[in-house]
Amino acid sequence: MSKTVVYEVEVMFGDCDPAGIVFFPNFSKWMDASSLNFFVQCGVPPWRELVKTTGIIGTPLLEIHTKFMKPATYGERLQVHTSVIEWRDKVFIHRHVVKRGDDVLCEGTETRAFVIRPPETPDRIKAIPVPADIKALCS
Repeated sequence: MSKTVVYEVEVMFGDCDPAGIVFFPNFSKWMDASSLNFFVQCGVPPWRELVKTTGIIGTPLLEIHTKFMKPATYGERLQVHTSVIEWRDKVFIHRHVVKRGDDVLCEGTETRAFVIRPPETPDRIKAIPVPADIKALCS
């Protein structure tokens, strides 16, 4: 099982549609930010450092699923609870639960991979096995 890290978001007026409800893609933006924050809070060096030492340039998104339960509006503080629910050979599944206090507003999963730029094709990216040291930091 992985650690759970909480990323806090303050909903701004510009995050909302004309009805004053958070525009749905903003939840994806906050989950994406929480994904990176998860690794930083677990002690993984920033991607700009990892690219120098391991060649890892990041964890691009391969698949996303989102379920919305309750709306949010500007002026509210939301918490994105992020954990890894599954480690596979070359991918992992991040689970995000967006809450306003005890109320669950949204749940989402992201399938991501650790990638490098192979020397033979530096204009491409290639998934690599999940690094054991990163997995250990996050578990």
